[in-house]
Amino acid sequence: MNAISPNGFVAELIRQIRAQDAFGAWARKSEEDLLEPYIVDKEKRKAIPIIGDPDPDIVERVEFFYRAVGLAVEKRTGLVASPMLKINHEGFGRVVLIAGSLVVLSKHLRDVHRFGFETLEKLEAEGTKLTDKAVETIERFPDVANL
Repeated sequence: MNAISPNGFVAELIRQIRAQDAFGAWARKSEEDLLEPYIVDKEKRKAIPIIGDPDPDIVERVEFFYRAVGLAVEKRTGLVASPMLKINHEGFGRVVLIAGSLVVLSKHLRDVHRFGFETLEKLEAEGTKLTDKAVETIERFPDVANL
């Protein structure tokens, strides 16, 4: 894996994962080991069935990702941006990110059991894109975001 920027989205994701490690189970894991489940290249994706139910580890991985987006938004705007995630047993659902009374991000989820990114760079790019979009929404509607 390439070097991880200390100010990039992936670094925020790593901090989020480590912060949730209440018992130190991941303390000795490297950053690459923590990020490995997020990298689902073409070979891995082919091995995952088209239809499947997400297990709790995958749902947790999705939650970490969107919490990291929320924290990245908070760092840039100073406003708490909380994710709300609902996924059904078949892997379909929705995530919304809320700052104040403003929905700053709304995304439908499908095939959650196949959640992942081809490369670390694509993971970084998607996290940054979602963060930028949420920040733009806050900047467009600051009065609602500050309620």
